[in-house]
Amino acid sequence: RLRLHDGKLIKDRRFHLRTYPNCFVAKELTDWLIDHKEAPDRETGIRLMQKLMDHYIIHHVCDEHSDYKDAKLLYRFRKDDGTFPLSKDVKVFMRGQSLYEKLVSVEDSILKVREENSVKYQRAFLGSEMIDWLIQEGEVENRQEAVELGRALLEHGIIQHVSNRHHFFDSDILYQFWINFRRRRRLTELLNENSSRALAESPDSPFCLRKLNPDPGNTSFLSVQTNKEIKIVSAVRRSSITSLSGNSNPYFSAPPTLVFPPVAECNPKSVLKRPVTNEELLSPGAPYVKKTLTIVGDAVGWGFVVRGGRPCHIQAVDPGGPAAAAGMKVCQFVFSVNGVYVLHLDYQTISSLIMTGPRTLVMEVMEAIE
Repeated sequence: RLRLHDGKLIKDRRFHLRTYPNCFVAKELTDWLIDHKEAPDRETGIRLMQKLMDHYIIHHVCDEHSDYKDAKLLYRFRKDDGTFPLSKDVKVFMRGQSLYEKLVSVEDSILKVREENSVKYQRAFLGSEMIDWLIQEGEVENRQEAVELGRALLEHGIIQHVSNRHHFFDSDILYQFWINFRRRRRLTELLNENSSRALAESPDSPFCLRKLNPDPGNTSFLSVQTNKEIKIVSAVRRSSITSLSGNSNPYFSAPPTLVFPPVAECNPKSVLKRPVTNEELLSPGAPYVKKTLTIVGDAVGWGFVVRGGRPCHIQAVDPGGPAAAAGMKVCQFVFSVNGVYVLHLDYQTISSLIMTGPRTLVMEVMEAIE
C-alpha cells in the first residue's frame, strides 16, 4: 500500500462526476505487480488481490463487486478509508511490530544473538530484560502489566520461549521474536500461507503466523497451529482508536475470533442525532462544556473509537477500557489531542496523531450540557 502511494498509483480519481479519494485502477495495479516482480503473470496477480479482498484489506469503492476484476474498476485499501476492521488479534500483532521496530532501531539493543544449550537463537532476549526495557521506555506502567503484554505477544505467536516450553515470565528465561518484521516479504507468500512447506521455508514470516495455545494446567504448550486468517498491518503503535466491528461486542473482550466481520458492518452509522458544526460548538453561550481527559493506554490501546470530521466525535467507548475510566463518553467532540487543536481535522488524521503520540494521552473534549 505504501509503495503504491509513493508510485502515485493510489490517488484521487474522478468517475461519473464523482471523486473517489485514495483509490487505484485494478488493471493498472495488475500491470504494476508484474512490472515490479510481485506476480509472474496476470492470473497470479488477480489471485493475490482476491486474497486481499477476502481478508478485508481492499474493496471496491462502492462495494458493488465482491471479487477482484482485472479491469478499469476502482478499488481502495480499507486503511485509506477507515473501514479496516481491527480485531484484538490484529491489535496485538501491531503492538508487537511497533515494539520490534523500536528495539532494533536503538543502540545496544536487548535483542541479540544468544546461545543456550549450544544452540544460537536470533532476535533473543531475557524475559526480565524485556520487562525492564518496557518500563524504562514508558510502554507499560509496572512489571505486572509488562508480563501481561509479554504473554499476549507469546500467545499470538509473535515471541516464544526458545525451546517452546514456557509461557512468558519475569525471569532470566530466554525468549526470541519469532517473526522478523524487517524481512522483505513477497506477496506470493500469501498464496501458500497455510502450507507446511511455506511454513518450513519462511518460518519468520507474518504471512505464516502461528498462534500458540497455552495449556491452562502448566507452562507447556499443547500444540503449535497455523492461523487460518492473514494478518497484514501497517507499523503503528496502538490502534484501538480506529477499531469498531459493528457487532454486539466491538472491543473483543471475549475470546478473539479470527474471522473478520462482514463488509456492511465495517462503517457503522454515526451515534450523533444530528450533525454539529465547529461554529455551533464554539459560539458564545453554546450548550457545551470542555473537559480534559488523561488516558493511559493499556497493552492494546486506549479503548475508544473516533469518527467523523470537522469536528470529530467519539463513536464508541469500551466500558472496561482506559478511556471509560478517564470519563470519556460517546457523542463527545474532540477539541485537542496532546495540546494540538484538532476541530478542523478528519478522524484519520486525528487517529494518526494519537497512535504516533505518547502512551499517556491528554485529550480535550466538548460535551453537551444535559
